[in-house]
Amino acid sequence: MNLAELSQKPKLTKITINKAELVEKYGEELEFHILDRQPLETFSKLMNAEKDMVGVTETIQNMILDEKGEQIVKDGNILPLDVLMECVTLISDNLGK
Repeated sequence: MNLAELSQKPKLTKITINKAELVEKYGEELEFHILDRQPLETFSKLMNAEKDMVGVTETIQNMILDEKGEQIVKDGNILPLDVLMECVTLISDNLGK
């Protein structure tokens, strides 16, 4: 197989937060999107979590997108901590596949 055949533009992937405590707290499942492929620099930043937790948090927040591919965490908006932590978990699980 030619390696060029594996090269593709990233696509939006929907992720659903369906953790029981969060569904109960917010009244429904929560959805966000991420790109199914990330640049190597993103993985590098995530690998340095122990050394640079602020950088990792910023990287993760930049990866949380709406259905149009726009960043959700911007313009001074922040997510509730419980939701952000679940996003981190789900993004890590998704990128590990």
